[in-house]
Amino acid sequence: MSTEFEPVTENTALKAAIASAINDAGGALPFRDFMQLALYHPTLGYYTSRREVIGRTADYVTSPELTPLFGAMLGRQLREMWERLDRPESFDAVEAGPGTGILARDVLAWAARSAPDFAAALTYTLVETSPTLAERQRTTLDAEGFAAQSRDSLPSGVTGCIFSNELLDAMPVHRVTVEGGALREVYVTSDGDSFAEELRDPHLDVTAYFEALSLLPGEGCRAEVNLEAPRWIAEAGGALDRGYVLTFDYGYSADDLYAAWRDDGTLLCFYRHNPSADPYARLGRQDITSHVDFTTIRRSGEDAGLQTLGLTTQAQFLTALGIGEALQPPTGERPDMEEFFARRRSVTDLIDPGGLGRAKVLVQAKAAAGPLTGLSAADDA
Repeated sequence: MSTEFEPVTENTALKAAIASAINDAGGALPFRDFMQLALYHPTLGYYTSRREVIGRTADYVTSPELTPLFGAMLGRQLREMWERLDRPESFDAVEAGPGTGILARDVLAWAARSAPDFAAALTYTLVETSPTLAERQRTTLDAEGFAAQSRDSLPSGVTGCIFSNELLDAMPVHRVTVEGGALREVYVTSDGDSFAEELRDPHLDVTAYFEALSLLPGEGCRAEVNLEAPRWIAEAGGALDRGYVLTFDYGYSADDLYAAWRDDGTLLCFYRHNPSADPYARLGRQDITSHVDFTTIRRSGEDAGLQTLGLTTQAQFLTALGIGEALQPPTGERPDMEEFFARRRSVTDLIDPGGLGRAKVLVQAKAAAGPLTGLSAADDA
C-alpha cells in the first residue's frame, strides 16, 4: 500500500496514453511500440520530458560524463581521420544522439587547445530529435563559447565522421521467444490499471531478421530484436560521402547475443543507477535499454557501401589512443594530487573491462582507409 511519503516514480499521464494507444490498436501493441512510447512519447516520454536523465545524480552515466578525457581521446581519433582524408578544408563531425552536449564540448575544447589546425577545419553538427535535449545541448556549448549546428536528422554529403555513443542501445526493440521451435513475439495488453503480455505471431520483419542470421534464440529464451539500429547504420552510410562511421555501444555478435544459454535476453531498465528487469514499472521515469547485434550492424553498413575497418572494445580503443598518459603522476613542487587521483579513478572506470570498458567500438568507412590508432589493439572483439 502506498503512503504519502513514498516518491512518485510513475508518470500516470504516460501510463494512460499507452493504455489508450493499446486500446486504439485493438487491444495489444508489439513490445517495440510500447517501448517507443515509454521512451519517446512526444511530451511524456523518458527522453522527451524535462527530467534530467543522464549524469551522476540522474539515472545512468555515460563515458563522456565521467571525464573530459573521453572527448580528448575521441578528438585525437577524429583528427587522425581528418589526416587520413588528406586534411580537407572542412571536416564534418556529426554526433548523433548527443545527450547533454558534454562530448561535443570536450571534443571542441580539446581541438581548440591541442589541435588548432584541425579546429579550423572542424564543423560540428548535433543530431537530436528531442527538443528538450537539444536545448540542453545548446546551453552546454553556449556556456563555454562553442558553436555547433543542430538538426533533427542526419545531413547529406558528409565528409568526415558520423559517430554515436550509446545511441543504438536506446532504440525500441521487439521482444521474442521460441515455443516448440517456433518464433513468437511479445505483445503488450492493458486493463487500464496494469500491463500484461501475450504471445503472437511475429512481425514479418522480425522473422526475416532471424532468417538472415540463420539462427533462432534457444527454446524458451527471451530475446530482443532491434530493427532500428541496422536501418540507422544504413542511413549513416547513405549520408556519408567520404569518411567514417564510428559507433560506441554495448553489444555482442549475433551468435553470442542469441545464444541458447541467454535465457532472459539483455533488456535492462535503469532508475537512479539501479538496474531492473521490469519495463512496466516507473513508466517515463526509467531508461530501457538492450544490447546491440553487431553482426547485423556490420552487414547493414556493408550493404550501404561501408567497409568494416575494425571492431574493438572501448578499453582497447582508449588505451591505444593514449589515455594511459593521464595516469602518470604529476610532477613539480606542489602537484595537485587530489585532481590526479580523481582523474585516475575516471580513467580506470572508462577502461574497466567489467564496466564501461567492455562497450564495443565499431569503425566503418567509405572512400577512406586506415590504419587508425584507435583500432591498433583491436582483436575483433
